Amino acid sequence: MHPFDVETLPAGPWRNGGGATREIASRPVGAEEFGWRASIADIHRDGPFSAFPGVDRTLTLLSGDGVRLTCAGEFDRLLARAGEPFGFSGDLALDAELPGGPCRVLNLMVRRGRWTATVDRVAGPVAPRTGHAGVLYVLRGRWQVGDHALTSGQGVWWDGNAEAPAGAVVPLSADAAALWADVVPTG
Repeated sequence: MHPFDVETLPAGPWRNGGGATREIASRPVGAEEFGWRASIADIHRDGPFSAFPGVDRTLTLLSGDGVRLTCAGEFDRLLARAGEPFGFSGDLALDAELPGGPCRVLNLMVRRGRWTATVDRVAGPVAPRTGHAGVLYVLRGRWQVGDHALTSGQGVWWDGNAEAPAGAVVPLSADAAALWADVVPTG
């Protein structure tokens, strides 16, 4: 497992100037077209979201007063509760509105037909399964994975190796909550 701290991940500004992305992992490494990708996005202002044809996305609010995602004729969804995932097709042209100002989201993207993903809010022990990849992001409290203690804004990610990483990720405090993204190959 690969530990990370969001605040130490380099932030790359969006082309439209509306935010910045901190990449957690993108697989396969160095590939022109990712199979799956996890990142943290800081959304600074209202504006369009980039389309990602052939990709399924799950966005989860981490902090801020929310983000309203709209796609004409498809949906109008306000993500207002931290830790509540929302999945949608990356093929869609979306607009984002920030009713209460800037916010931060976890963005998980998987190449349709090659990977599927589920994102769940968890409060108990979780363990990666053999052949799966994924991310655990700590929302609050303290968690333990191997020799690493994790707190809010930290986490771990892992590749879909043939063997599951050893051990579970376990909560260490009564207020512990995390996002568990399970990324599964389809073929």
